[in-house]
Amino acid sequence: MKLKIMSTWMMILVTFGVFAQITPGEDMMQFYTQEWSGERTEDGRPKVSADLMKRLKNISIEEAWGVLRAEGYNNQFESGWEMLHPNQPFVGRALTAQYMPLRPEFNQRILDKGHGEGRIGASNSWPIDMLQEGDVYVADGFGKIVDGTLIGDNLGNSIYAKSKTGVVFNGSSRDLEGLEKIEGFNAFVRGWDPSYIKEVMLTGINVPVRIGNATVFPGDVVLAKKEGVIFIPPHLLEKLVINAEFIALRDAFGHQRLREGTYTPGQIDGRWSDEIKDDFLKWIDDNPDLLPMSRNELDEYMKNRTW
Repeated sequence: MKLKIMSTWMMILVTFGVFAQITPGEDMMQFYTQEWSGERTEDGRPKVSADLMKRLKNISIEEAWGVLRAEGYNNQFESGWEMLHPNQPFVGRALTAQYMPLRPEFNQRILDKGHGEGRIGASNSWPIDMLQEGDVYVADGFGKIVDGTLIGDNLGNSIYAKSKTGVVFNGSSRDLEGLEKIEGFNAFVRGWDPSYIKEVMLTGINVPVRIGNATVFPGDVVLAKKEGVIFIPPHLLEKLVINAEFIALRDAFGHQRLREGTYTPGQIDGRWSDEIKDDFLKWIDDNPDLLPMSRNELDEYMKNRTW
């Protein structure tokens, strides 16, 4: 019984510590993302490589989703967005923020604590102050549209200046016309509304959040395209990118050979014969400009590939 009581109090203290600091400490960030063994940002989030994020941008939502489902991650995709620029995909590392309906006394404690830590102004600007280049601001605004506008064009300009990407909000934004003028910036939100944010409070930065049907952890890699948004655990990014690139390469070869009448659909869609495999490798040698990964990456991947 004593152990159970102590365990309960430990959980309470850890939870209080997260909220009291606004952002999680190093131990909690490690706990959230312990599968990641690579480099981290200053705030403790996994720092995936810029090269992999650049390559991810060329991968379809379907290809990425297929890899995640095969790994047992079935709650990483969300659709139904109002998009600033539907044909302007973007990628980046998630910097998360959690908002809740206002509770005055707790909101005041959060404001006092934040200002005591040196944070400036209203709390909805605090996550923006933390953004680094390559980040995507991902916020759970509990789906609020009227009086749930997390940013307008002023904050939008600040976000893009820091991150060079965009935002994904389970909430709303204002100043649509002003945000459209920020070249390179994109926003996936639940709606647009002219109201100001009201009756909303920030309860955590860089904590796990729910975005519709998806669970998002700080440092997850965001792939936002017109089909929707997928949130990729960072430790799976390299595997996902190379696997998806290989599938796209395999499909390009198969489509060409089908158009040429070299093989039947059954041969291409089924398990490849040694003849087709050899033809595929020769096709790669003849078309090196189509190779999205290095040849070493491809050769290593194909060692364990089931054709």
